[in-house]
Amino acid sequence: MQLSRFDQVINRKKTDSVKWDYTKRIFGVEDVLPMWVADMDFPAPEEVIDALHTRVDHGIFGYTMPGSKMEESVKNWLDSRHSWKIDPKTITYSPGIVTAISMAIHAFTTSEDKIVVQPPVYYPFFEIAQKHKREVLYNQLLLNEDFRYEIDFNDLEEKLSDERTTLFILCNPHNPSGRVWSKEELTRIGDLCIKHNVLIISDDIHSDLLLFGNQYTPIASIRKDIANQTITCIAPSKTFNLAGLQASILLIPNDSLKRRYNEVQQVFGVMGINTLGAEAMQAAYEHGSNWLDELIQYLQENVLLIEEYLMNHLPQVKIMRPESTYLVWIDASNVNKSDKELQELLLNKGKLALHIGSKFGKNGEGFLRMNIACPKETLLDGLKRLKIALT
Repeated sequence: MQLSRFDQVINRKKTDSVKWDYTKRIFGVEDVLPMWVADMDFPAPEEVIDALHTRVDHGIFGYTMPGSKMEESVKNWLDSRHSWKIDPKTITYSPGIVTAISMAIHAFTTSEDKIVVQPPVYYPFFEIAQKHKREVLYNQLLLNEDFRYEIDFNDLEEKLSDERTTLFILCNPHNPSGRVWSKEELTRIGDLCIKHNVLIISDDIHSDLLLFGNQYTPIASIRKDIANQTITCIAPSKTFNLAGLQASILLIPNDSLKRRYNEVQQVFGVMGINTLGAEAMQAAYEHGSNWLDELIQYLQENVLLIEEYLMNHLPQVKIMRPESTYLVWIDASNVNKSDKELQELLLNKGKLALHIGSKFGKNGEGFLRMNIACPKETLLDGLKRLKIALT
């Protein structure tokens, strides 16, 4: 069997990696296998590394600004990968999507306003809103009989119709479950937000990592009126493992919203992205397509591997097969342990660091989030540790 480029195990310790060097600070233990935070254990595409070498070799790192070539690369990427035709004038840059969401909360809401999120969901959504002293309304996702999340639209409309609700944060594809929302679901969300005059921030950072033939629809691509009420956040950081270079994009078709957002960026002195982040982003979008296709194939193999392992060695535990992302949402509720007990078993018995489900919202209790963007050797080690912890 021919080895994949993604089978290479690379030592990331002593690189100030949050994932590998700071488990003692974050979890209180050192000797654990970290499979929690959402970055990959794979090198970026060679074309990206080459572009960075070229820029570094130039030796001058003065002030830079992404130009028309960058805009063209973003435009072409979205068109070729997702059939989404954008106007480059809608592009605004940010160091990261969490930063962008925080800026947007500041720009478009007040302390009297309410913000709707859909747990279990990426926890900075509600944590940042709370730090801004905004009230958070939780539209809990529902598990259907096919073990797949669905939106409770009656509850969603009730929360959006609150006269103080001004912002809805969407996660598409969904983190932590990997669910890719359908065009029909997104249209219903868009219609409700227009009806009740609620701004949509759509975090689409995992949209390039589509698995098993699933199709992604940007909510802003559905209709012009929905686009005018939407800020879409994308980035190459998850797709190409570039998170440390801090480069992301907001797409804001509504001119008045874009002006307001840019004003807030200026207030806080957040002026775009750094030179190396820009170089990596442009190279990734121009040359990374074949690498990404190989990555997706490898991730699909990892999903099948974990499904087979659990069925054979840990049948009381199951995963929600991700439609996108390299994050696997594991249902450990049949183990009949509290989240605190699960965490203790994982860290002290299995020597494994995962994200505990309740971190993503109360209805995430009993679940675990595992990052499977790693060589199969590492994944099998993690699965064996999971078995030791839970049996």
